Amino acid sequence: AMLEQDSGLSLTIARIVQRLKGSSLHSQLERQARISLHNPDIKLESLKEDIKDFLKTSGWEKKLQNAVYSELNVFPSPCHPAAPPEHMKEPLAYMRKAQGSWEKRILKSLNSMCTELSIPLAQKRPASEQKELLNKWNEMGTDEPDLSLFRPVYAPKDFLEVLMNLRNPNYENGEQPSFRNHLGLIQVPLKVKDIPELKENFSELDLNVGQLGIDDSAQVPPEFFENEHVRIGQKVLAEQDSAAAQQYVRQGCPTALRADLWALILNVSNQPEDILYYEQLKSNVIQHDLLVDSLIYKDVKLTASNDDYYFVFEDYLYQVLLCFSRDTSVLEHFAYSSATPPKSYIQGKLGIEEYAVFYPPNGVIPFHGFSMYVAPLCFLYHEPSKLYQIFREMYVRFFFRLHSISSHPSGIVSLCLLFETLLQTHLPQLFYHLREIGAQPLRISFKWMVRAFSGYLATDQLLLLWDRILGYNSLEILAVLAAAVFAFRAVNLMEVTSLAAAEAVLADLSTLKVMPLLQIFLFATVT
Repeated sequence: AMLEQDSGLSLTIARIVQRLKGSSLHSQLERQARISLHNPDIKLESLKEDIKDFLKTSGWEKKLQNAVYSELNVFPSPCHPAAPPEHMKEPLAYMRKAQGSWEKRILKSLNSMCTELSIPLAQKRPASEQKELLNKWNEMGTDEPDLSLFRPVYAPKDFLEVLMNLRNPNYENGEQPSFRNHLGLIQVPLKVKDIPELKENFSELDLNVGQLGIDDSAQVPPEFFENEHVRIGQKVLAEQDSAAAQQYVRQGCPTALRADLWALILNVSNQPEDILYYEQLKSNVIQHDLLVDSLIYKDVKLTASNDDYYFVFEDYLYQVLLCFSRDTSVLEHFAYSSATPPKSYIQGKLGIEEYAVFYPPNGVIPFHGFSMYVAPLCFLYHEPSKLYQIFREMYVRFFFRLHSISSHPSGIVSLCLLFETLLQTHLPQLFYHLREIGAQPLRISFKWMVRAFSGYLATDQLLLLWDRILGYNSLEILAVLAAAVFAFRAVNLMEVTSLAAAEAVLADLSTLKVMPLLQIFLFATVT
């Protein structure tokens, strides 16, 4: 096993070196090393050591460490050297197949919309229109185009139907012994954590550990914990160490430090070349009109524009999402996503590979509610290119998993199964009651999880939840919170007799406090 670990490690190192070679960090490091040769402290006889010391004291070593840490966080550890590349996307063949047929359905829906409305997927904007768009770039929300004919390509509930029909072909007619008693909507056998494993995993959330987001902890007066926590947070920021920041935010981020801590964890530094890249994406939006632009526009109008917290950010959302759809660097995440970017062919060249282009250019077709992934970030970042980079990193690390079919522990299928298993195991009466009256709990909680609770919780609470997603580099906490919400409202839910009534009990989550709910559910539930 040791040997396999070593070959895995060397594969990881080789891949990281390869990825960093093309990065701007690599060219900056080379430039710094060359400049340092003129430094009188650097002697020829000890050149290698002196340059290493210089990189340490000048802060470049930290930057390199953070870049490596970022790669390790995003990419899965390499499979066995002999494993085919699709295994890195998704090891289970039936999951890959299900994702493939789901993608075909989405494309069909998109193409039929094109045909119905006789609108091309992409066209160059006339010069007059380009000029107009440039002038109103910061107030696109004032526009009221007629979007009545456009409809979202799909909504979360369509996606849930697909997940409910997933089956592992190796277990014909529910033969798996351990799984036979799972009575939820998800019928695939994946390994999910039980409460003891979750307790161990989320040990920093324990009742006797200080937390931001808990008003009255018996052990420590909250203001004492907060002052101390802020002091440590400032130190973590001064150190500029991504790994330390990730550990720190597990106990929550002080509001004043959150934007900088998240940027440090996501390794976003908003360098001049990043700002330039964003400007290039913007000019691409100005020049070309894509069908997905109307889908984005409609989604913002249907969701964020009607939200008490987020309507003020409408213009930011258009800017970020339109630029995102043009960003070909997003295609890199498909190496470790079960999804495959859709292809479109230049007219008259259907099926000829050299005439194929990815559509949209970033490979991601937005669905109903997609803009809610961006909305909460607008509270933290007011500079468009920085907001953009933070969102892009959050998407390629986390959010893509919420709308693709995979067996990954943070993938939506595992989250649904984890949610149902927690309820069935720890609140069996509630679970059976809701099931009996035709109100399967997942039918209610699915939309919360797909959106990572954005638009459902109050913003301060949502940010405390997202702190922990970043801190644990995992989305599993979404399923735990969804189960905790049912536990919290269990008394009222036991009295309902229909799905509509159950939905009414859970319609408004805006008064919930995330941290007490999670703590009580994980650490005060008798197991």
